[in-house]
Amino acid sequence: MQLRDALDDYKRHAGDGTRFPGERRTVSGRFSGGDGRLVHVGDDGELRDFGYPLTGRTGLVRSRIGLAVGDEVAWLDEAETTQRYVGDTALVETVHETPRATVTRHDVTLGDAHLTRASVEFGEEASGGDGTTGGDAAGPEDASLVVYARFAPDGRDDRVGQLRYDDAVEVYHADEHDFLASATGFADLRGQLPATFPELLADDPTDLPRDRDGDRYEEERLSGEVIADVPFADGVATVATLLTDRAETDREAARERLDELFADLDSVDALADAAADSLPAVPESAPARDSVVADLRVLSLLSSPSGLRIAGPDFDPYYEHSGGYGYTWFRDDAEISGFLLGAADAVGVDLDDWHARSARMYVATQRPDGSWPHRVWPRDGALAPGWANARIEDGPDVDYQADQTGSVVAYLARARAAGVDVDGLDATLVAALAGLDRTLEPDGRPVVCQNAWEDSAGRFTHTAATFLEAYSELGRRGEGLAVDALDDPDAVPGADALPEDLVAHARDRAREVYDALDDLWVPERGCYAVRETLDGGIDDRLDSATLALAAAHRSYDAVGPVDDERLDRLVSHVETVVDGLSHETDDIAGLIRYEGDGWRRADQLSEKVWTVSTAWGANACAELAALLAAHDDPRAAEMVERARDLLSHVSPGGSLCEPTTYLPEQFFDDGTPDSATPLGWPHAIRLATVALLDDELPQFADRAAADDD
Repeated sequence: MQLRDALDDYKRHAGDGTRFPGERRTVSGRFSGGDGRLVHVGDDGELRDFGYPLTGRTGLVRSRIGLAVGDEVAWLDEAETTQRYVGDTALVETVHETPRATVTRHDVTLGDAHLTRASVEFGEEASGGDGTTGGDAAGPEDASLVVYARFAPDGRDDRVGQLRYDDAVEVYHADEHDFLASATGFADLRGQLPATFPELLADDPTDLPRDRDGDRYEEERLSGEVIADVPFADGVATVATLLTDRAETDREAARERLDELFADLDSVDALADAAADSLPAVPESAPARDSVVADLRVLSLLSSPSGLRIAGPDFDPYYEHSGGYGYTWFRDDAEISGFLLGAADAVGVDLDDWHARSARMYVATQRPDGSWPHRVWPRDGALAPGWANARIEDGPDVDYQADQTGSVVAYLARARAAGVDVDGLDATLVAALAGLDRTLEPDGRPVVCQNAWEDSAGRFTHTAATFLEAYSELGRRGEGLAVDALDDPDAVPGADALPEDLVAHARDRAREVYDALDDLWVPERGCYAVRETLDGGIDDRLDSATLALAAAHRSYDAVGPVDDERLDRLVSHVETVVDGLSHETDDIAGLIRYEGDGWRRADQLSEKVWTVSTAWGANACAELAALLAAHDDPRAAEMVERARDLLSHVSPGGSLCEPTTYLPEQFFDDGTPDSATPLGWPHAIRLATVALLDDELPQFADRAAADDD
């Protein structure tokens, strides 16, 4: 997103009650991708690239497509439009009903290329009823597809140039070279300079594209903006964009690639087959199959070829209303990896390559002290902008999110036990164990640090839950781990204090954390506090992040076990949090994030509902049900019912699941979706909860069916 676009959106939405001005929203429309490049196909047909964090290439920042018949242009974003995914793929079909004709588009992103296939069908009035032109009016033979595209190679909208060929135009700055090509060539091609200073300063937004300016000879070549007229052949026009790096792909190879794409993908079926190759196959027997397909599609879309994922499409790159989303957080990413690891077999999908890539990148990005940084660029693991890098900077550790390290450790321990084998995995776990120890206070709870929501500091129950789970998983699955896995134990702070038996040590630490959680129990509310504050007080608000205790105790039960008093407290805690954070209006139902949450409320007075919190509630109830069932506790059945109820809100057809099958991060009370869309974390939680209920709690399915009857 360029600053010009942000200012344009600000003019259009300033003062809106539910839209934050200056953002590039993705709450409508669908994405195509799955192998790096990520292209948003708006519900009005506009194309935009969101894949910079995944590939390092900016690509398309604005576009507009129209149908020209004679001298008249019907812009497709002004037409009545319907949109869907084709089958299980990321091929997007968009149907535009213009006054003159129906234009059916199919958009697919394959690697660094995106193809748009547009077919046109004229009505009887335009064609005379028999395919011929009626009277003297312009008809099908006078039609062409008009494509306005603005590229920002290397993220620049200045110092950009164009090279032109018969069937393609190349837009470049320095390293990134972007191509726009047509299977049928160009009937006309012109450039356009970006919005001028007077246009930027004007009160009204600027409609693009503008008419050609014959007095500005340089606008034809010195910008990233092009307007092309693309002829139809047998009612079909296909255009493609290709993002390249000059050091990797020369222009001859790029043009050959485009020619091959046009030749090989000359039908809708061919596009669908190619799109299907980028997603894991889901068997017909999978539980809640539509939901599973949607979740895997989203997680694939958000993934870099490295295996790391962005949290969500970055709708606010200037940090005007958020801290950005197009980065990898190790908390979110490792939780997603863990959910996928636990669900893959249950839903019948092969994700071995995903697991290996994730583990490989976690090993590569670990810091020398055994921790992981705040957030990184997913394409290569390089440090990304953040505000919680205290362990890299000089100073106290408060601005550090210790739960991220806990989440990575828990996943890597499980992955190792599941057979994931990557270089350096054992050394990474040993160093991480030393790192966990260094951030565990003598009282058995983690140090003062930032919370999962990244908006306060203290000693959090959620952080303690991640430590409990990490230590328990190491104690459960760490057989064979030893300090000598480290090349240089002296280079890892705290490694010299690790005992010879690391499994026993991890179990001891898990017991310490388990016992220390009693310090955070609030009997008056029947729940665990959100945190101990910096002055030593207890913050007893309800917080959905504390629902992590359910899964953590289930892990601990394998090395513990969990005693009856703790089971009672867990049941009380989960019920109190779910009931206390539940929020329902005429349009939505789900859980708010925490009591007193004021973020991104806009004109709304109350806290907003979050899909992460709602899905987390469903998963926590299911995890607790499995733990209770293992203890022959009859309360398991009620927890399953709670899980199914919460899951219904985020499942296809639920009030928090958009018709696109996407889960936005948040919702306003009137049902307006907001913030990052789709957000990867709740999709992974939804998938894992579906798998858990079907695979490990099937004994309660009959009761649910009987209750429905």
